[in-house]
Order: sequence, then structure tokens, then C-alpha cells
Amino acid sequence: MFKVLVSDPISDLGIQQLVEAADVQVDKKTGLSEAELIEIIGEYDALLVRSQTKVTENIMNAGTRLKVVGRAGVGVDNIDLPAATGRGIIVINAPDGNTITTCEHAFAMMMALARHIPQAYAKTVGGEWDRKFLGVELRNKKLGVLGMGRIGSEVAKRAKAFGMDILGYDPFLTEERAEKLGVKLSSVDDIVKNADFITVHTPLTPETKHMISSAQFAVMKKGMRIVNCARGGVVDEAALVEAIDQGIVAGAAFDVFEQEPPAPDHPFLNNPKIIVTPHLGASTVEAQENVAIDVSEQVLHILRDEPFKNAVNMPPVASSVMNKLQPYFSIGEKLGSFASQTASAAIKSIRIDYAGELSEVDTQPLTRYIVKGILSRHLGGDVNIVNSLHLAKIRDLNIQVSSSSATKGFTNLITVTLVEQGDRQRSVSGTLLYGYGERIVQVNEFPIDSAPDSHLLLISHNDQPGIIGSMGTLLGRNEVNIATMQVGRKVVGGEAVMLLSVDKEVPKNVLTELVGLPAINSAQEISL
Repeated sequence: MFKVLVSDPISDLGIQQLVEAADVQVDKKTGLSEAELIEIIGEYDALLVRSQTKVTENIMNAGTRLKVVGRAGVGVDNIDLPAATGRGIIVINAPDGNTITTCEHAFAMMMALARHIPQAYAKTVGGEWDRKFLGVELRNKKLGVLGMGRIGSEVAKRAKAFGMDILGYDPFLTEERAEKLGVKLSSVDDIVKNADFITVHTPLTPETKHMISSAQFAVMKKGMRIVNCARGGVVDEAALVEAIDQGIVAGAAFDVFEQEPPAPDHPFLNNPKIIVTPHLGASTVEAQENVAIDVSEQVLHILRDEPFKNAVNMPPVASSVMNKLQPYFSIGEKLGSFASQTASAAIKSIRIDYAGELSEVDTQPLTRYIVKGILSRHLGGDVNIVNSLHLAKIRDLNIQVSSSSATKGFTNLITVTLVEQGDRQRSVSGTLLYGYGERIVQVNEFPIDSAPDSHLLLISHNDQPGIIGSMGTLLGRNEVNIATMQVGRKVVGGEAVMLLSVDKEVPKNVLTELVGLPAINSAQEISL
């Protein structure tokens, strides 16, 4: 008999399949302190929580029978993932259960924004009969959807039913998938310049933080409207208020803030053109039931040693395989991240080639790390080593893996190749060298030998005298210190690449200046 503890208020309907299982005993004990949980957790095989219970390392150490912690929701901030992984406890969540709910909330916010519904309501119940609220129709308007994942795709479907023209952006959205969804594949710049409405559905990452800021507001249509039910920080809040004051933005509707809860004097809270809600995207009866049903089903599978999904930490791997693969997890993830950062268009497919001794083992755990590195540039913390292949699949990313015992000059060699829209390929190869550690040994077709340091600068140039001097002078003038530099070329006087390790981030204006130097074709910062 398996014992399951439910320590937060979770829908009874959601856990019904656990309650009715003949081999499971479910106990609901909510509001327990850490000490009280530690005292009883040793009796249980599974723990189900929402966001109230903080599942600490001490709790998991006391859970000597604990096999799984299930989070009835998406975020797992309240669960110590490293501690769970260290004890072999699987942590699962329910990433799909609130898709429709969040989508509908975003659409409700858009409609309320278009017709001034909260403002009109407030005046009416306050005793004023004010009919001067002049709204706009959604029909025939251009809706820009930033992020065409699960939620963004559902918003696009509903917007089409309202007669809207959809401009869709996602770093993994290809023309083929856009056509299937009935949206026009667009860049962020296209959407910013042409959309009447913009709705945001991206995770918050270094690349998406303030992706809509002063520069974007400056080129928007006058009178456009913006909705954010995704993550606070994707839209620059101060820049938005300024754009509203300038008459560029007619209104905004936000369910999320950069800091939650917002301060009482937050400018959104007293602006009559901004609608706000307290992060209610997933707050429906159906969503609460759905996430509980999803996580209960997976808990049952884990307890019965059946296949499961939605784990957010690493599942058990045979020790013999782990011993061979573990040294390559770090370089594999960095190669994926490196390749992703060199891409300039939507990625259609991924090819991973293993050469040497790695061909002798099941490399799927390593492949997960590589794909995580590729996706993390745009998905941030939403991708991990367990869900990376699943997230790639739902984005129609074809992943091809091949192995060869041929050493190609190295004991082991990993090559990651990305095929972009338009069939342009980007590739990077890496390995572990005895005594030197992680090395990048090839970028595209150019041989190179460089450590994958935190801050790299990849420069494509024509091989001719003076390039290194002019580049070094420019970086020095801008106080960018070069730690190492490697040059790769195939023929004298032809195309070549430089890979520099630098001590800090390179400002964007410096990258622009670099490209302006004679014979330099491109300059990209790679952050690992």
C-alpha cells in the first residue's frame, strides 16, 4: 500500500483517482509547519503540494520513503530541486493544466481593454452615467502574439475567430508551423511596428527582459494596445507609462508585475488607461482541477513504476551510463547554447553527432542537456533536462542523433548543428581534452581551439593583415579586456573566424562599431 500526503488545499475531484486506487492511501493534512511535516513525512511515498508548502531539504531528508513530490501547478519555486535530485526524489508538475485558463484570461483582458469595461463599471457603480467610453472592435485589427507556445497558439486561435489578423513571433516558429496555425510569421520588429494589439506569451529570460521598451514604443502605431499575462519584466513598465502619457499607447492590461505584489504607489495602479489583475491567469476552478488531475495521474504512474512525464529534475540513470556521460553534460549544454546564440532565424531542426567512445552508450541523457542548452536561450527556466525533448517536439523541432565509433582525432567529439529557416546551417563541435578540460574545437567549418568561457565574442572576417590590430584597439578603447583569442581559417586570404574570451559583457554599441571595421562581416556575443 502506497501512502500519499496532500499538504495543501487541492481539489478533491483532482485527486479522486488517487483516492479510488486500491493500492493507495491518501491523507489530507494542510497547514502543517516544517517541523510537523518532518515528523510525519517518513511514513509517505509521495507528497502533493501547491504553492503554500515549502518542501525543504530537511523535509526530504526526513522522507526516507519519499519517491515523488508532485506540484499541482507549474512553478516549483517552493521545492528544493537540488535536494530532491540528490536524494533520488522525482519532482513533477502540471505544465499543461492551465493553458486554456491563461489564454482565456489574456483574451478577456484584451476585450476589457478594447471596450474600457473596468473603467465604465467603476463609474456606473459609483453613480455616474458616463457614456463617453468609446472603444474599438477587434475585427480586422492586427494582433501581434509574442511567443507562439501552448498559450500563445491558443490565443491566436481565438483571435482568428474574432476576425483578427495574427502576426506571430517565436524563435522556434517556422513558416510551415505558422501556416498550420493560420498566422503570419513575423519578427519582433514587424509586430512592434504594425500591430494594433500586442499580447505577450514568453518566459522571462535575459533575452526577453524588457523586449518591449522605449525603442519599441517609439516606432509603434499611435493608439495601439498591449496585454501581458505572461511574466512581469518582459515589458518595461516605466517605458510603458511614458508611452501612454505620450499618446503612443492607448491602453494596457497587465496580470503580472516585475515585483509582485506591486508597491502601493506603483504607477499602474492609478493610471486610468491601465487595467490590472493580481496574477489570476491560472485561477479558475477548471484549471485547479486539471493540474491536480494531471499531477495525480503522474504520481500514480511513478509509484507503480510505470512510464511518466513532466518531471522537472533528472530521472534515475544507470550508474554505468552516468559515469561515462556525466563529464560531458556541461560541455554538451554549452555547445547547445553556443549554437543557439549564433542562429539568426527560426530553427527548423537539430542534428547531434557523437563520435568516438560516446557511441558505445545510450546518449539520450546527454542529448537532453544539449537540447536544453539550445532551448534555454529563449525559454529560460521553463526548460530542463527532462522536458527539453518534449518542448522541442511541441515546437515541431526535428532532432536527429547519430553516432560513429570514428574518433575524428579526439577520444570523443560532440557536434551540434542547427538548420535554420532557409536551410542555413550553424554548427559547433566540442570535446574534453585531458589536462585542458572543455574545449570548442570547430565553429561551422573552421577549426578552432578555445575554452567555452562565460563571455565569448565570435567574429567573422576576411583574412587579411591588420584585422586583429584594429579589433583589439577598438575593444581596448572601450575597456573590454581580451583574455584569449583563437583564429580559424581554411585558406589564406579567405573567410575566417575569431573566437575571443573577454572579461565582461560587450556593449551593443561596441558590437556595432566592430561590424563597421573594414573586413569584419559580423560580431556576436556568446554568453555561456
